[in-house]
Amino acid sequence: MADLLSDDEIEERLPEEWERDGDEIVRTYEFDAYLDGVGFAAGAGGVAQDAFHHPEMTIGWREVEVRLTTHDEGGITDKDIELAERFDDLQ
Repeated sequence: MADLLSDDEIEERLPEEWERDGDEIVRTYEFDAYLDGVGFAAGAGGVAQDAFHHPEMTIGWREVEVRLTTHDEGGITDKDIELAERFDDLQ
């Protein structure tokens, strides 16, 4: 099990362009075309499955919103920060 991060730890470790929204961290990735976003979401889905940690993703026109939280722990853990960093490497 992963331990919840403190507010200070979250603020200190939150990757650039990610924001905190309550018990989640959130980022909206922007793309030049709709299918670029779909491709990103598919790749992110594979990374998430490998990590066995599954985000909420909303695909829109030229953007994908990603929300991460550790449901079992009821908030933000190392798993969320690490997966956010891996998603950033995809773009």
